[in-house]
This record gives sequence, structure tokens and C-alpha cells, in this order.
Amino acid sequence: MRDAVRSDARDNRERVLAVARATFAAEGVDVPIREIARRAEVSAATVYRHFATKQALLAEAFAGRAATCAAIVARGVADDDAWAGFCQVIEQMMALHALERGFARSYTSALNAPAELAAERDRTRRALLGLLRRAKQQGSLREEVEIEDISLALMANDGIRADTPKARAAASRRFAAFMLQSFHAGQARIPLPPAVRLPATG
Repeated sequence: MRDAVRSDARDNRERVLAVARATFAAEGVDVPIREIARRAEVSAATVYRHFATKQALLAEAFAGRAATCAAIVARGVADDDAWAGFCQVIEQMMALHALERGFARSYTSALNAPAELAAERDRTRRALLGLLRRAKQQGSLREEVEIEDISLALMANDGIRADTPKARAAASRRFAAFMLQSFHAGQARIPLPPAVRLPATG
């Protein structure tokens, strides 16, 4: 009986996490715990039994994505060509954030990021700062570009609205190319992926 109870609790926890990841990614981090519980078919008390606060749930839900971001930046930093490494970081970070709206908001916001995500983000930020300095020293990145401009680009990328995840990812790739062209110190023409049909706004 005790093993069955533990198994049920484990199943509930995994179901809550799966629902939270999908919901936060699709709708952002403002979805209330009560709604996460409803979709996971458990009580709010069950959610809080496993995750004392919403921040704790966010941290657990996005822990893997934070590690992915850190790995993306680490690969960029490891490239001897700082501009090539920088392009890789921008393209891959935008692709990740395009499909994970909730993660983008939680990861880039100093006010809302859970402590665990904030610590990982700060380590990644320091590594990215080093890459920016090296790209400037090599003459490929505009001197006036600051790390806040990367955050601005990611926030703008988060605003892309498309009918499908595939279209959203494609639009993000094109936007990344525009951003890289604006960041480059010279007259380099960054190849643009095909344009994507997006819903009308206004």
C-alpha cells in the first residue's frame, strides 16, 4: 500500500510538471496554479504539496531549458571565431525562446526569475559578456552593442505571433538574421531565411 501511495504521488508530480511545462511555454508564466492543477486533474493542494510556491514549480519546469541556454552560450564561447560563436548563440537562443514563451519571460526577467534560474542566468550572462567583448576586439561586433541589446532582441522575438509552432520558429530564424545584420560592425549581408506569413495585427 505504501509503495502504491508513493507511486501515485510520483505520477501526480510528473503530470503537474508536464502540464506546467506545456502551459507556461504556450501561454506564459501568468497562468495560475489553480488552472495548472485543473489541467493536470489534481487539486491545487496536491500541486502545493510537491511545489511550495509557484516559483518552485517554474524552477523545476524550466530547469532543463536553463541548462540548454547555458550549453548554447558555452558552445558559442568555445568558438575561436567570436562572431561565428555570437551568431550561433543568437540563432539558437531565439529558436529556443520562440517555442518556450514562458521560459523566455521567466529567464530574462530579473524580477520574476526563480532563484535557481536566476543563478544559472547570471552565470550564462557573464559568459555571454565575455563573448561580446571578444567579438568587439576581433572587429566583428559593433562597439555600441551591449548585453541589454541581446535581452531586447529576445523580448522582441518573444512577441512573434504565428498560427503554428513551425511558423513561429521560421519567423524567429528570419528575425534573428535581421538582428545579426544590425549587430555586425561591417557591411556584412546576413542571408535571410524565407519570409513567413503571419496573422494580421492592429
